Parts: sequence; C-alpha cells; structure tokens
Amino acid sequence: MKKDLMDILACPVCKGRLDLRVDHEEEDEVVTGTLLCGACAETYPIEDSIPNLLPPDVRAQTG
Repeated sequence: MKKDLMDILACPVCKGRLDLRVDHEEEDEVVTGTLLCGACAETYPIEDSIPNLLPPDVRAQTG
C-alpha cells in the first residue's frame, strides 16, 4: 500500500480517520501493517501491500 493513500482512506465503520502502523516496508510501500481507527478503535490489516478494509463482521465471515 502506498503511504499517500492515507490521505483518502477512512474507517468503513464510522468514517473516522485511520492511523498507520507499519510492520514491514519496502521503499515507499507498506507491505505489512495495520490501519487503526482512533474514533471507533477498529483495526484493519495490511497484508502483501493490500489493506483489508472490509468491516470486521464481514472479514470474520470470509476469514
């Protein structure tokens, strides 16, 4: 995931601002990490450079 996407991403549950925590980064791309919503405390994983922004209840069904 490119870091500049943070300017347009919002929490799919409450539309709050997301904060980025990077676990692994290559050049200017986040390979693994987490997006955290400061408003509702939901978390969204980033795996293989792809943010999973499915709501938590939907993510559990596809999991």
